[in-house]
Amino acid sequence: MFEVLVFVYENYYAGDSCPEPAHLERKLNAVGFESDEIDDALVWLTGLNTAARGSKGFAGTSQLAAPEPWLREPSLSSVRVYPIAEQNHLGVECLGFISFLESAGVLPASMREVVIERAMAAPGSPVSLDDLKIIILMVYWSFGQEPDALVLDELCDDTSDRVAH
Repeated sequence: MFEVLVFVYENYYAGDSCPEPAHLERKLNAVGFESDEIDDALVWLTGLNTAARGSKGFAGTSQLAAPEPWLREPSLSSVRVYPIAEQNHLGVECLGFISFLESAGVLPASMREVVIERAMAAPGSPVSLDDLKIIILMVYWSFGQEPDALVLDELCDDTSDRVAH
């Protein structure tokens, strides 16, 4: 599924240029992706679209109806508590990365909640850090935002070759 998501991100970077699901499915089939991967990715993308639209209702970017209850804007003094199911599915590495992005000020609470919701909908337990990075890129994409260069480098760079100074 994640290979399909990467293809969609790379080829339809401007989120509004992404074709409708039926046309996208035909395109993905023509490129050579397996049907089950395509189906999983389209279901996941539909959920991403729904979550992003719902969260924009309180972010002030749209005149949509009230957001889903889990997407309500937290107060500045609130703390995110991860239930056991999220801890188990995301794993320590992914939770640490989400915390890093939040503390750096590049992952606002509304986007964090969409990232977590979409990561919980992803296969694999725990979700790998590489898969989480794809999810984060897709959430930025769905919000019509481009991460700044340092964040993009962190999301796309292969950290296995880095040498600590």
